Amino acid sequence: MADRGASALSLPEDWPAHPDPILALNNMGSFDWDLDTGLFSMDAQAHEIFDVRPDEYDGRPETLSSRVPPAEAHRLDALVALAIKDGRENYGAYFRLRRGDGSMRWTHTQGYIRRDETGRPRRIIGIVRDATEELSERANRQDAAALDAARREQTNVVQIATAALAHARTVQDVIDVVTDTHGLTLLGSRSLVLGLVEAGRIRLVAEGPAGSFVPGTRITRIDEQYPMSEAVRTLSPCFIESPEEFAERFPLLWPRITGLRITSAAYLPLIAQARPIGAMGLLYDDRRGFSPEERNVLVALGSSIAQSLQRAMLYEQEKDLAQGLQQAMLPRTIPSVPGADVAVRYRAAAVGGTLGRDIGGDWYDLIPLPGGSRSGGGRVGAVIGDVQGHDTHAAAVMGQLRIVLRAYAAEGHTPATVMARASVFLRELDTDRFATCLYAEADLSTGVVQVVRAGHIDPLVRHADGSCRRVPVEGGLPLGLSAEFGRLEYPVSTLELDPGDTLLLCTDGLVEQPGTDLDDGVRALTDLIAESPEDVRALANRLIAAAEERGGDDDVALLLLRRRALEAPRSGGRFQQHVAPGDPEALTQARHLIRAAVRGWGAGERADEIELVADELITNALMHTEGAAIVTLRVLEGRDRRLRVEVEDSSSALPRRRDAGEDGVSGRGLLLVDRLTDAWGVEARGGGKAVWSEFQVPGRPAA
Repeated sequence: MADRGASALSLPEDWPAHPDPILALNNMGSFDWDLDTGLFSMDAQAHEIFDVRPDEYDGRPETLSSRVPPAEAHRLDALVALAIKDGRENYGAYFRLRRGDGSMRWTHTQGYIRRDETGRPRRIIGIVRDATEELSERANRQDAAALDAARREQTNVVQIATAALAHARTVQDVIDVVTDTHGLTLLGSRSLVLGLVEAGRIRLVAEGPAGSFVPGTRITRIDEQYPMSEAVRTLSPCFIESPEEFAERFPLLWPRITGLRITSAAYLPLIAQARPIGAMGLLYDDRRGFSPEERNVLVALGSSIAQSLQRAMLYEQEKDLAQGLQQAMLPRTIPSVPGADVAVRYRAAAVGGTLGRDIGGDWYDLIPLPGGSRSGGGRVGAVIGDVQGHDTHAAAVMGQLRIVLRAYAAEGHTPATVMARASVFLRELDTDRFATCLYAEADLSTGVVQVVRAGHIDPLVRHADGSCRRVPVEGGLPLGLSAEFGRLEYPVSTLELDPGDTLLLCTDGLVEQPGTDLDDGVRALTDLIAESPEDVRALANRLIAAAEERGGDDDVALLLLRRRALEAPRSGGRFQQHVAPGDPEALTQARHLIRAAVRGWGAGERADEIELVADELITNALMHTEGAAIVTLRVLEGRDRRLRVEVEDSSSALPRRRDAGEDGVSGRGLLLVDRLTDAWGVEARGGGKAVWSEFQVPGRPAA
């Protein structure tokens, strides 16, 4: 409360060297605040009112923050700033102090603002006095009002936090809400740590602000004597109300955080469905103890965070399950096709953030067909399709349809017959779903491609000169909509791929854009393809990246088939080494053999780069999979001479490029590979994969 009727003070000019005795007789303390230096001087009576010994006080107002609650301090600062801004000579206010024993006392202050000849404020002198008895009745009313305000504020805190957490879909989203600057301000703590329970341990996954982790506590056992472990073990909040209590109860942790000047802490168990999933620690440096209302709001916040974390964990589990199901329905491997370079991609789209709907019916397939020329190229069937819907049923229908399409094509049926039989099969499944599909049968020795379309979008062809065009293909009904087998008609169109041309098949998720029609989307796609790299893998990555940037609520399936030039590269020298996990000698031997092979093939000037990339890929395979790594080096002779490094492992999980962590130890691997190689990528191999890198090397014949 402010006292705007305060009168100007009359203090001696040499104050506080000679304090006014009248003030002392009235139990009033005096102060002198030098606005230029920031020093806030007090006499002995003022020290007593603030309950601060002279040897504890350094003349800085900030030192009194432990005595003045934050809300009171903000109010006083605003009052003084307003008086200075308005040009007033004095101000007055009542405020509350927290004494060393934790008790609250009412205090009154009056200040007189002294300015220089230019009107600039230079000094504030004034008095402070204990006003508890004077305002006992008023204080009771004020306390009641403050309690109501605090309750409203606590309710507001819970509502704001709950609203922010409601938008969190992943565990990282929850962490971001809790640890950002606004979250810390909301919770009123100096720092925050968040840990998750994993196999009898607590692993810290978040801190706020950055750098708040205490060394040696990132992973702790639940049975250890730490406050977070106690909260998880007992399923009860652990409130620590003073430094002395902290040191006595948790002697393992306290010596490590003394530099933070923590005065109290609250460790909250995060409980979901009657089991602990983690804990959160809030550390304070401006308070001692917690009122019942403060404890209640912290427990409520902990409950809200726990529910959000559980929801995020379930979402991520469902997403992993959906993506795993989708990957299981798609081809596990794409066969090598003589005379062609192939790239396939799939991008799942979340629909409204609903669990289980990150899966759809889009698919691709590549089917080796009998016939064709071994030297000039083989025959292959390329399929792209989209089953109606975004759910597990759509994925199940897609999986069955993909299998029968593959079977009909492999039996040697014509493209029109393959499509007609697939349509009958889908109708006889007695499902309410239909599917669009495009089937292209290519003879790579001649470049002739026969195309059948069932309600799908037309294919695109990128020519060797970089131009791209849409190829209109006469089509029939989507699969599953025909009435009788005898009435099915799927016209066959023919196009021709010259050496260097690329056939592009995709689902409408790559073309459709909100607010535009299909033709506009196709034109935008052809322009993007014309500006993109010629290599099919790089082109596929570019197109999927564009789809990611655009967003959208539909899946994307993509298949690129590029007809190679007739002079296909031939293999030169070859080297292969098996590296078992936990065998450092095998890894060392592989490094020596790689360097020797590279130099023997006349590529010594790139030996360091090749050895470094091979070592990185081998190490990644050993660290992130459960089996051995097989490293293969070979020389490819063609228009240019390339050395190819392949590291094969048994895991189907694809590598992810990540930013380096704060410690700088991890996260740089793929960035290093990308910088040192001329080209790199990932190929599916049975139940596993191969990560490959290529280096252009001098044209000396292979040994």
